[in-house]
Formats: sequence, C-alpha cells, structure tokens
Amino acid sequence: MEHNDAPAIVTAAPITQDLLWELAQPPADAARPARPWVTVAYAQTLDGRIATRGGDSRWVSCPDSLTFAHCLRATHDAVLVGIGTVLADDPRLTTRLVAGPSPTRVILDSQLRLPLDAAVLREGAARTIVVTTAAAPAERMHCLRALGARVLTAEGHPAGGVDLPDALRRLRGLGIRTLLVEGGARTITATLRAGVADRLAVCIAPKILGAGIEAVGDLGIDRLADALPLRTRRVLLVGADLLLIADIG
Repeated sequence: MEHNDAPAIVTAAPITQDLLWELAQPPADAARPARPWVTVAYAQTLDGRIATRGGDSRWVSCPDSLTFAHCLRATHDAVLVGIGTVLADDPRLTTRLVAGPSPTRVILDSQLRLPLDAAVLREGAARTIVVTTAAAPAERMHCLRALGARVLTAEGHPAGGVDLPDALRRLRGLGIRTLLVEGGARTITATLRAGVADRLAVCIAPKILGAGIEAVGDLGIDRLADALPLRTRRVLLVGADLLLIADIG
C-alpha cells in the first residue's frame, strides 16, 4: 500500500495550476480547538535570504512560485504578516493570480504603526484584522476602526511585540481555522520559535545574495539534535525554483 506521507520528487511533470492548488490545501482535519492550523510560507535564495541587505525582495521567486503563493492564500482562512512587512512592501495580501477567495488579512502591530493609507486598509477585497497590545495608542485604534479594520488586543510578549500564541488563540475564537504566515523574517522566526507552525512551504530560488535578510533568525537552538524535525511531503521544481513542502514535528 502506498503511504501518503512518503516523499515524492517531481522533476519533469508539468506544473499546472491544478497541481499548485492541490499542494496548497491544508489537511481536511486541520482545525485545532485552541489555535488555527498554521502554514509558514516564504521564498528564499539558495543561501537562505528573503531580501537584500537593503530590503529589496521583489521578486526572489519565479512567476510559478508566485502563483503557488496565491493558491496558498486562497486555500487558507487568513494570511498573517508583521508590521515590518507592511511598512516595507505595502502588500495587498489578496488572491490576484488565481480564481479563489481572498483571505482575511491579519497584521501583527503591537504599537499600531500601520499607515492609514496602507493597501490592506484601502482595498476592500477582504477584511483586515490588526492584532495589537494594550500599549498601543487608543486614538490610533479609533482611526483604524473608522477605516473598517477590526482591532484585536492580545497580550504583549516579554521581549516585545505581540505574544503570538495568545494572538492565535484569539484568532481561532473569531472562527479562523487555517492561517498562512507569510513574513517577514521576525514573524517567521517567532512562529517557529513558539512551536505554533504545522507546515512549511519554502520556494528556493537559484540565486545567491550573500549578505541579506535571512529567512529564519535565532530559534534558541544550540544542539543539532534539537533542530526542528521536518517530515517532507513534496519536493518539486516549480518553474526555476525548488519547492519544498514539509510538516513540522
């Protein structure tokens, strides 16, 4: 009997949107009682950079990988990024490259630095939730709510920022079952370090940057034996990129 979790390496099969859509699907039983099922997805160079040292990240990956990223958005209830990503890139976080629903947009922003003219507030393709802390200015909360965003107050993390496990618990309480974490590096690192990621989807571009912004920062791991274990589900060529999809744990 074929085991569904056995790794499959595809090098020659044509990459169709139907295949990318299939790969982007969370498990049918993904819902968790205390938090959403979490997929962490990003594109990096061969040497692990998601942007140049100056912050240029458009585009690390090839067009097919970008299509896959939009398939991921369409198959998850919500997409989450940190405020640093919004300030650097002003993303729309919608599904423009595939036919599918745009996810709820979630912004982690402990001090409510989100610009009032940000794309996630201007474009009404999906609702926007801003997760902040009690340290944020009340007047700023009122401004964001007046623009149609929902402001959710979570616990602050002792090291600064939003406490991610508490934020995910509150998002689950709003009915969000599946969550796509897209970045940036600080948010990716926090998600992995907190142990709340279930799946990893990484597009690896055949490029080398050298100095630049690394995809994953310090996870507090000192021994190789303590590295996060990955159970590889698929490895395949998507355009010029190598796509790796693995479950964590």
